[in-house]
Amino acid sequence: MKKNRYLLCLLLCGFMLYFAVPRLSLHAEGIEGTFSIVWLAFALIVMAGNLTGILYSPKKTVQKIQSQKLKKKSRSFH
Repeated sequence: MKKNRYLLCLLLCGFMLYFAVPRLSLHAEGIEGTFSIVWLAFALIVMAGNLTGILYSPKKTVQKIQSQKLKKKSRSFH
């Protein structure tokens, strides 16, 4: 379920970048150039975070195995 959310956010961020990059002026002076650079930096951070979430999310089988190990340990202490 989380992978779907990460993928949706990644696609939305790509969509925003697709429309924003041609309109942003990186070579402008003053606050316009600063805004463009900061906006692109934040967009790249969002893309990197979502890619990390997709690529490094634990597999369901690993979660099941870990939960079974925890159940066995808790039963052995009783």
